[in-house]
Amino acid sequence: MALYFYRALSKEGKKVSGHLDASSVEAVRSLLTAKGLFPFEVKIQKESGASFFASLFEQPVSFKDIIFFTKQLAVLLKSGVPLLQSLELLSDQFTGKLRSIIISLKDGVKEGKSLADGLASYPKTFSNIYIQLVKAGEASGKLETILERLVEYLERTEETRRKVSKAFSGPLMQLGIMAMAVVAIMTLIIPQLKSMLKTAGKEVPLATQILLTGSYILTNHYLVVLVIILTIAIAFQYWKSRPEGKRTLDTLKLKIPVVKFFAQTSAVVQFCGTLGMLLESGVNLSQALDIVCNIIDNSILVETLKEAKDKIIKQGKISPFLKETGLFPPMAIYLINTGEQSGNLDFMLLTVAHNYEVELNDFSDSLTSKLEPIMTVVMGCVIGFIMFAIMGPMMSMYEM
Repeated sequence: MALYFYRALSKEGKKVSGHLDASSVEAVRSLLTAKGLFPFEVKIQKESGASFFASLFEQPVSFKDIIFFTKQLAVLLKSGVPLLQSLELLSDQFTGKLRSIIISLKDGVKEGKSLADGLASYPKTFSNIYIQLVKAGEASGKLETILERLVEYLERTEETRRKVSKAFSGPLMQLGIMAMAVVAIMTLIIPQLKSMLKTAGKEVPLATQILLTGSYILTNHYLVVLVIILTIAIAFQYWKSRPEGKRTLDTLKLKIPVVKFFAQTSAVVQFCGTLGMLLESGVNLSQALDIVCNIIDNSILVETLKEAKDKIIKQGKISPFLKETGLFPPMAIYLINTGEQSGNLDFMLLTVAHNYEVELNDFSDSLTSKLEPIMTVVMGCVIGFIMFAIMGPMMSMYEM
């Protein structure tokens, strides 16, 4: 089945248009005729011709929409509405790409496929953990309960991501504004003062020489500068995508004071929260470890888990191997070990994730207020250096 776009005339002669999910053009015409409409145009909604270029600029499904879809689906299922009817109701509440995905999921369920299999067809929209949890929910017959937990997990993840992003977005924006201001001064103001700065004194100060050299490069060789910047950016992205580059970068993150806290705490929260929820939902340890290794960002932790996976499954304990990574604080290791001994590993993992998630959010909030005065000082130093480089020769000329 596919999605079709139609235009038709009502009995009153008014033009109407819309979309219908059907198996063929003839089926669409039959459905419209049964509704008292007279179709004069029916075509399949597909990416071809002009729509190909539109698809290049098509917005991906937002994280907020995924959360809303999951929450609404959980509410409908909990209210006793069958899955097929729930998807049909939700398809009318969304537009764009997500609506097409929901219609595709509905068609798959009609054909006897599971919801998880349908979600697996859209890996860019639904993460691996999302698909595996839905599969576990369908297998256990508790899909609505799993979806509710998944909503909580997605909301916590989004909240943590938003706070961490907010902590760094302000300083980065200030750096961007400062860089634009410096470029404007170097390309618009300094060239006009160039002759005066050179003839103002017998010897040009070092700060002024640096300023004049930078201005000359930006105004006369800006294309070379852009090519160099783009080359460095592309080379860095390529290096970061390589296993050795990613591992080196993760190692550096654990050595920089502020970044170390974010990298270490984020790894603990991501690992414990994901593994705990998978185990709680009925996913076996072996499969849960495979899923965790595919979604965790820290390559050091991933390598340790992959190398020790067979031993972890055989021994049924994961805390000794987590200690080897050097990422987990002693308290986290102690709590996880306690959970293993008491048989409540999933509960203890979720507890650890919650505790360190709160700590990460609190640190993010405090970091924002601490970085603002530091960035103000940095901007003051840069502007002060430029003013010193300009005013130095002018004061020398005034004294002469």
